[in-house]
Amino acid sequence: MAAEKVNILIVEDESIVALDLANGLEQDGYNIAGIADNAEEAQQLFIDNEVDIILMDVNIIGKKDGIDTAIEILKQRAVPIIYLTAFTDAGTINRIKQTHPAAFLSKPYSLTNVRIAIDLAVNNFAVSREQQSTGKIIPLDKDSNRNTTSPEREMILRMNDHIFVKNNYTFIKLKLCDLLYIEAENNYVSIITTDKRFLLRLSLNQLLDKINYKALVRIHRSYAVNINAIQSFNEQEVEINGKHLPIGRNYKEEFLKQFDFR
Repeated sequence: MAAEKVNILIVEDESIVALDLANGLEQDGYNIAGIADNAEEAQQLFIDNEVDIILMDVNIIGKKDGIDTAIEILKQRAVPIIYLTAFTDAGTINRIKQTHPAAFLSKPYSLTNVRIAIDLAVNNFAVSREQQSTGKIIPLDKDSNRNTTSPEREMILRMNDHIFVKNNYTFIKLKLCDLLYIEAENNYVSIITTDKRFLLRLSLNQLLDKINYKALVRIHRSYAVNINAIQSFNEQEVEINGKHLPIGRNYKEEFLKQFDFR
């Protein structure tokens, strides 16, 4: 499938709290990559699974606490970490800061607060990685909440070979190679995959600039297509997934340059 669920690893020593949190996030559309209550299990789950975000309790079972565990995990791969803790003393906060967390929640917390923290985590992580050219984020305008597909502020995030599109409370993960085409209408664009359509409030030029995916090529003032998804084409139109899209006169030459006719 083109759309994937965002994978969340929960590291929490209170099993009831962890299961309740997992249940709430699964209902929101996230996938729980695993639940651990100690450093060793957390590190193994991180190695064995594709993890996009970690919810990390500071006080966990064993000699290593959540901060020590985060340090070890970050040595393997950078990932957004949201800390969960009942300890807000200066010493704990200073140690947490050294790991550059994406977000922080003090206990007790609600599912609503976790949703907000995930939102912040994705934003903060994208901003911190943008200087390394690993991710770009597009915050959309203040009127985006008028879009009926999402009552919240929308966003789209480029991270390596994926984009994350916010839909209601949940981030949906899409592989760039699974994008079929982009369709623009007025102030909106639709991202089309084989089985999904995501509506965002921004221009086609903005989307193409921020995603910066070379395989997406403009063929018309209202369309950009994934070159690798084209089934057939002629001088007037291209066919993608059974859909025929027009080639605009002003875009024909640039489009044909994508192919080698020698």
